[in-house]
Amino acid sequence: MFSKSKINEPAQKPAESKPASSENRLDSARPDSSTGEFKAQAPKAKPPASVLSTDLHITGNLKTTGDIQVEGTIEGDIRAHLLTIGEGATIKGEVIADDVVINGRIVGRVRGLKVRLTSTARVEGDIIHKTIAIESGAHFEGSVQRQDDPLSGNKSAAKPAQTQSQTPTPAQQPAAKPADAKQG
Repeated sequence: MFSKSKINEPAQKPAESKPASSENRLDSARPDSSTGEFKAQAPKAKPPASVLSTDLHITGNLKTTGDIQVEGTIEGDIRAHLLTIGEGATIKGEVIADDVVINGRIVGRVRGLKVRLTSTARVEGDIIHKTIAIESGAHFEGSVQRQDDPLSGNKSAAKPAQTQSQTPTPAQQPAAKPADAKQG
C-alpha cells in the first residue's frame, strides 16, 4: 500500500502540475500573510451581490463590506460597498455606500461617494455625495450637498462642508445689504 500511494502521488503531481503550482504560489504567499499584506490580495474572486428579493421585508439595519441589490422593502439603515435599489424596492432609513444606484424609492438620507438617480428613482431626503448624477424623470425632494468625504457621519465634518457648499449665501448677503441700506 505504501508503495502504491507513493507511486500514485508523483503520477498525480505532474498531471496537476499547473494547479499545484498555482496552489504552491498561494501557499508560499500564505506565510507572508502574517505581515497582513497578502491577506487582502489572496481572495481574488469578488463574491456576487447579495440580492434581497421582492417578497422580502426587513425591519432592521444591514451592514456589509460587499454589494447589495435590494428588490424588496427595508425599514432600517443600510451600509454597503455598492448598493443597487431596484425599481420596486422601498427603503425607509439612511443609506451609506461607496456607490449608490437608485431605481426605486428611498425615504431617508443618502450618503455616497457616487450617487446615481435613474429615471425611475423616487427620493425623499437629503443626499450627501462626492459625485452625483440625476437622470431626467427622477423625483427628488430634499437637499443635495457635496462633500469630499460623504461617508463619514461626523457632524463636525459636515459643518465645514456645509459652510463650503453655502457659497451662494454671500450672493444672498448683497441682496440683504441694499435692503439694510434702504432702511438706514
